[in-house]
Amino acid sequence: MTRDFLFTSESVTAGHPDKLCDQISDAIVDRYLQQDPFASVMAETAVSKAILFIAVHFASKGTVDIPGLAREVIRDIGYKDEAFNARSCSVMTSLNEVSVSDDLLLDERELDEEMLDRLTVKEHATVFGFACNQTEQLLPLPIVLAHELAHTLADVQQSRAVPYLEPDGKTQVGIEYRENRPERLHSVTLVASQSRDAPSLSRLRDDLMDRVIEPVFAQKEIRPDDRSSISINPEGAVVLGGPGLHSGSTGRKTGVDTWGDYARSSGSALSGKDPTRIDRVGVYAARHAAKNVVAAGLADECEVQLSYSIGLPHPVTVRARTFGTGKVPNAEISKRIEESFDLRLGAVLRNFGLRWLPRERRQDFYRRLACYGQVGRPELDLPWERIDAVARLV
Repeated sequence: MTRDFLFTSESVTAGHPDKLCDQISDAIVDRYLQQDPFASVMAETAVSKAILFIAVHFASKGTVDIPGLAREVIRDIGYKDEAFNARSCSVMTSLNEVSVSDDLLLDERELDEEMLDRLTVKEHATVFGFACNQTEQLLPLPIVLAHELAHTLADVQQSRAVPYLEPDGKTQVGIEYRENRPERLHSVTLVASQSRDAPSLSRLRDDLMDRVIEPVFAQKEIRPDDRSSISINPEGAVVLGGPGLHSGSTGRKTGVDTWGDYARSSGSALSGKDPTRIDRVGVYAARHAAKNVVAAGLADECEVQLSYSIGLPHPVTVRARTFGTGKVPNAEISKRIEESFDLRLGAVLRNFGLRWLPRERRQDFYRRLACYGQVGRPELDLPWERIDAVARLV
């Protein structure tokens, strides 16, 4: 196994078209669950210049003004230009009210352990969770830095600290590894969109260096050195950006949502699905297990694979890989995970409170996950990020 390598991860701002779509889809999930925690919702969004298309399959006692909600998200993100804005863009919807199986209407909080088996998964899914000890979040360093840069870039745009910035932006961070550990910063790339009346490209580069890159790395152990490549809009100005420049759709940024492609990601989108969808919440369960394995000191890196089959309440496969960093064999870690975590759908819903979080949190819950990662995120107090199973694993 190569232990010296270069790895890069990307993140995007809330105004990137794909993330705009993720936020709209998850805002729809939030709005239904706030009214009806037992709602079944699948929402997919696509966007292009001046037009938004939303397809929703749902079963719920609640009602949602879906076009109005989509315009609210667009307005919050800050699109105001004539090419794309909340007021004038066309919003097309395809709504399909469906029936839902009776077992998914059971309240997992009131079921005993035997009755939890009645909550079965409705789709085949193989999902992955990953953790490593490179950062406090137990995530790979490249994606953590890429998210911090993207979030800072978005904050600068939203606050108008750099008044000519538009919402669409991308970041990428490359890290050199020695002996499987982050050693130095190889590269940073920022791509920011700007208004038609923006000043020169050199001004943009100076502003983003001063307002984004330098603040993010000011207190970091690994920071730019004289060999690091720093690129800001390397191909020139990006005027307006967003849906006026490139299209977007729900679920295209699974690497951004998880570990920055440092380990395997599940093939399905995470956004736009209510928490009875195991292809979403199974990722949270697998991440929870992997994070606790690393926190327990059983491995420096851990990937947990869970495979679910239609009609069953539990995974048919539980597999851990530690890439040569394990202190005990992979088979033993897999066994301890099965013994220490209840990975049934009903137990995941109950233990994480997933159907109730949109109602309990003062702000939308799932929509906030749609940008800057659905794992990590210490500011959100995510239940699957808690290190609460270490004692059971050791």
